[in-house]
Amino acid sequence: MDWRSVKFDWNRARAFLVTAEEGSLSAAARALGMSQPTLGRQVSALEQELGVVLFERIGRSLSLTPSGLELVDHVRAMGEAATRFSLGASGQSQAIEGKVTITATEIAAAFALPRMIHDLRRAEPGIQIEIVASNSISDLRRREADIAIRGLRPTDPELIARKVREDTAFPYAAESYIADNGELATPEEFSRAEFIGFQDNKPFLEGLKAMGLTVTRDNFPVICETHLVQWELLKEGLGVVFMPRYIGDREPGIRRVANWMPPFEFEIWLVAHRELNTSRRIRLVFDWLVDAWKKL
Repeated sequence: MDWRSVKFDWNRARAFLVTAEEGSLSAAARALGMSQPTLGRQVSALEQELGVVLFERIGRSLSLTPSGLELVDHVRAMGEAATRFSLGASGQSQAIEGKVTITATEIAAAFALPRMIHDLRRAEPGIQIEIVASNSISDLRRREADIAIRGLRPTDPELIARKVREDTAFPYAAESYIADNGELATPEEFSRAEFIGFQDNKPFLEGLKAMGLTVTRDNFPVICETHLVQWELLKEGLGVVFMPRYIGDREPGIRRVANWMPPFEFEIWLVAHRELNTSRRIRLVFDWLVDAWKKL
């Protein structure tokens, strides 16, 4: 922050705000516990500092000028921040309120976060949660989100990351698919299976080839870019999908297949901007999610 750009007295800004809210110098002076002439001098001095006229007199009351209207919301935000600062310094501010934005993959947002957020909101009803369900990586440095749930440790030194879980993903299929195609009990059977994938399945294919399997694009007769739709397609018996254990093992009518295959291993990281160190609200939600992921 460029502190040299702040060219006014904050006490005078407070005098301006209270006068605007009370509607007259006399009412504002009573609210602040000072004399009316003193308050009037503070407002006049602020106008001189800023080089603008803030009020015009209408009868016995004051009305904000267009410049005053433009500035009063900024000063009101300053007043609210000053109140929170005073309460926090005196130990009176116990409630934590406000919005926290969490970005997560569609899978995590749909299957993991609902229970976590339910419990969090019961414990801290003043916290508002916005969930951004997206498979793309939000830019925390540009504050597109406060907290991100990711499958890789970030390399940006401006971010704070905490590994909360090591998990595994297995191939799953519906009972109806297994009835028609078997348990895929051998690599040969698995290589003939039908999978539900994305437009670009190259990373998946490379992973299977590294295991010695011969799976090609022809094994993907149904594709969809949305994980949740893939899961619904799987439940209709249209093919095999790799899913985290905590999701697949809980779904009725769905079973693991190819039990001879080692699982895909991955990590879950919680990531936040360095404001995590200064925001009680973001820190509370971050720590809550750390504990909740460990219990999942």
